[in-house]
Amino acid sequence: MRWEDGRRSDNVEDRRGSPAGRRVVGGGIGTLLLILVAMYFGIDPSIVINQPQAPMPGAGAPAQSEPYSVSPEEMRLAEFVSVVLADTEDVWQALFRGMGQSYEEPKLVLFSGAVESACGLASAAVGPFYCPMDQKVYIDLSFYNDLKNRFGAPGDFAQAYVIAHEVGHHVQNLLGIAEKVNSLRGRVSESEANRLSVMMELQADCLAGVWAHHADRARQILEAGDVEEALNAASMIGDDRMQRRSRGYVTPDSFTHGSSTQRVRWFTRGLESGDMGQCNSFQADRL
Repeated sequence: MRWEDGRRSDNVEDRRGSPAGRRVVGGGIGTLLLILVAMYFGIDPSIVINQPQAPMPGAGAPAQSEPYSVSPEEMRLAEFVSVVLADTEDVWQALFRGMGQSYEEPKLVLFSGAVESACGLASAAVGPFYCPMDQKVYIDLSFYNDLKNRFGAPGDFAQAYVIAHEVGHHVQNLLGIAEKVNSLRGRVSESEANRLSVMMELQADCLAGVWAHHADRARQILEAGDVEEALNAASMIGDDRMQRRSRGYVTPDSFTHGSSTQRVRWFTRGLESGDMGQCNSFQADRL
């Protein structure tokens, strides 16, 4: 992926190794809320429930800054993430203008180990996530090692896809889609609520593809093999592969993100069309 000459975003908030990583942001409302948001956006809530709880400010000794050593590799990753975020800003600003709307840029928070968001406390085990209550994307850069080594999805465009997917959730939030789906989830069965989560995730995959389409047309960011990297990442983190890897069998009714085939299909749909209108997974004949 051609990114080194790209614009750096001003919306990156670095909380690595800082007490700010434990600070309540926007009046954070606890782990219970994070569990609800995790379920809503398709994260396994058991990850949140079982994570080690970091001390809250005021509990015990005052929080102290700890020296945080940033490796050259992590410095480069942070710069990369900033460029990808800036690129999503440029694309979605243009697309929202085309709809006669204003795009509110999200913040991206870099953290290490654990972080307090307006959705509650989260550890790095949760993976990258979007909090609609403060409109921020959160990522511990160590996730990219997991993406490569644990999930078998290396490559810089696979890493960009992760950011673009979370920004896709931000787009859903701005358009009111997230609010409507959340309201529906409270009135349906568990299996149907899971299906709504799948639709949300597949739409975010499609929106990530829409970003890639327009970014490449504007700045020729794609190199040979990049699309394959993103498709591989989408496939490797499909619910069927994740369940088979973790427990040896697959339960489709419990899917919250979509199967590998579905995730590849919807990212490709956005990438090839560049049309947000093609991302309406809620009215699709086939997921």
